Amino acid sequence: MDLSQLETFLAVVEERGFSRAAARLHRTQPAVSHAIRRLEEEVGDPLFERSSREGTLTPAGELLREYAERLLKLRREATAAIGELRSLERGRLHMAANEYTCLYLLPVLDQFRRLCPHISVLVQRALASRIPEQILDRTVEMGIVTFRPDEEQLRLVGVYTDSIVFIVNPRHPLAREKKVAIRDLGAENFVAHNVVSPLRRRVIDLFEKHKTPLNMNVELPSLEAIKRFVAMGNGVALVPGLTVQDELARGELVQVAVPELRIERQLFLAYRRNSMLSHAALAFLKAVKSLSQERGTPFTFRTEPNK
Repeated sequence: MDLSQLETFLAVVEERGFSRAAARLHRTQPAVSHAIRRLEEEVGDPLFERSSREGTLTPAGELLREYAERLLKLRREATAAIGELRSLERGRLHMAANEYTCLYLLPVLDQFRRLCPHISVLVQRALASRIPEQILDRTVEMGIVTFRPDEEQLRLVGVYTDSIVFIVNPRHPLAREKKVAIRDLGAENFVAHNVVSPLRRRVIDLFEKHKTPLNMNVELPSLEAIKRFVAMGNGVALVPGLTVQDELARGELVQVAVPELRIERQLFLAYRRNSMLSHAALAFLKAVKSLSQERGTPFTFRTEPNK
């Protein structure tokens, strides 16, 4: 049986007759009678008392009526729900980010929530190296990464340009300097992130290139912990500029330029190349683009070319 048959059946029930149901459905009476006969054949029982002209239901007809009303109600609800998705009255956006890239998301999500307050948002914390895999296996719809994944099935949009900064606490002797050379850092105790990453390898290579010791005597599991430890007067650190904007503004930390350590990082929004994005994801892309147009650098919106 299909929903159109059930609609015809309920019309006969509600109009208490085949002719009135036919008029309501803009069909002929023989067509309505034929539809009911086919439905009875599928059910295997008569649905109407043939002796009644008022469309009186048999026990099988009464039972089918309950299910038919529930099924058609579900169809109406499903149609309405899809309409709400299109109009962004409902929906869900599931993304992946790590501790660092989540900081980029905060102003974008603020803008997105203002535009689409009914969309629920879930940002799942993940290792940066795992995010491309999570996007491709559809665990998440989008992700923020700081590298160009090898997977050709991903589309990348450059959304933010950040720099690595050298930070000390305000009482550190180097805090009075505007600029220092990398060779002046050989005696410093660096507080490092204990997650192996391409950035960590690049910093190590730069110190080796300039024949300068890199003393990483303390390694911590989060950027937040590194910032607080340095602010307490324990060593120095190299961190993404995005992560220390507030601390620098409050004077809790001081940034000192190191010309040899100019390292820029591009943040990318990644999603499946040949997949239809949800209405929520498309709206999020619009919010990302709008924010880049309003604020400008370091916010960007640049679609990377296909590989």
